[in-house]
Amino acid sequence: MNFEYSIPVKLHFGCKKESLVGSICKKYGKKVLIVTGKKSTKKTGLLYRVVEYLKAEGLENVVFDEVEQNPLTTTVEAGVKLAKQEGCDVVLGLGGGSAMDAAKAIAFSCVNEGDISDYIFGKQGHGALPIILVTTTAGTGSEADSIAVLTNPETKDKKALKSPYIYPKESIIDPELMTTMPKNVIAATGFDALCHAIEGYLSSHANPITDALALDVIKRISENLPKVYENPYDIDSWNNMAVANTMAGMVLDSAGATLVHGMEHPLSGLYGIVHGEGLAALMPAAMQYTFPFAVEKCKNITLAMGYGDDKDDEVKLASKAKDAVISLLEKINLRVSLRGLGAKEGDIDWLAENALKTMKHAIDKHPVVLGTDEIKYLYRNCL
Repeated sequence: MNFEYSIPVKLHFGCKKESLVGSICKKYGKKVLIVTGKKSTKKTGLLYRVVEYLKAEGLENVVFDEVEQNPLTTTVEAGVKLAKQEGCDVVLGLGGGSAMDAAKAIAFSCVNEGDISDYIFGKQGHGALPIILVTTTAGTGSEADSIAVLTNPETKDKKALKSPYIYPKESIIDPELMTTMPKNVIAATGFDALCHAIEGYLSSHANPITDALALDVIKRISENLPKVYENPYDIDSWNNMAVANTMAGMVLDSAGATLVHGMEHPLSGLYGIVHGEGLAALMPAAMQYTFPFAVEKCKNITLAMGYGDDKDDEVKLASKAKDAVISLLEKINLRVSLRGLGAKEGDIDWLAENALKTMKHAIDKHPVVLGTDEIKYLYRNCL
């Protein structure tokens, strides 16, 4: 047993905690760049409340509201330009995973000169502006990790910047902010968090801490995601979803994603599809392919999802992991295919090659290592 585990982030969890954002930002600077999406935080009123919280603490702010569903490297460049022009010394990410990831990348690029794609592919950085995050979804866990996923619009490469410098200083997880999500967003983001836990649990980089967190996450999401999907104002279930999401981010940060994220990133990079929907199209086939190589862990996943009797044969339980995933997807109306999401069979060669180009580090952590032919087979199986 040989591993490291670290999460140097102060987490503020609970309803009404959004009101802390001004006093938190004040610790780190005087002028805040608020990084958010184009619509949702305006529609819910959160953006305007946050501006008032900052003003009440005597802080100036500038709003950068250009972040897309799958944030682009060019969008980060625009955010950096604004931050430097305005003299911002703190970056506040406000929204779901896209806004938070963009905020991290902007804070990083304000300090590290050059093309951020170079850093994504391994160039080392040396710092970042202070990052504060307020999550409005239970999906990415970005508030608790050192990861920022970006898409290069020229190459279509979707890949993560991973750097110890982009851990947020402090993050706010307020479950009440999640009650305003549309049902399709609840489903897609919640399933993303589940995938973080399942993939991290199966990862060759897993350790006893991430295993314990992952199984807890799988259980909480399996029980509570259908509840919040049916009733978005069920705050007790949102408490469970919110804490599960953050713990899943902690799992992802340490153990890493594996096959399913490795295959999904090229899909949303090429087609711009919703990340969680792409994962939903891939996960059942991936679990069916995987269980013979990770019988005990797939058995535990099945049981954590509440889909089996622990008196059943171990191999039988492991084989039911696919069925457990499908059952959950059906409860949240997320049973989709790649073809239904717009994927084309003619692109499978590119998708497989891009997966091994950009996500080999993740795919190689899977219980069974796959080459180009196996990945093509799985893509076709998911059409």
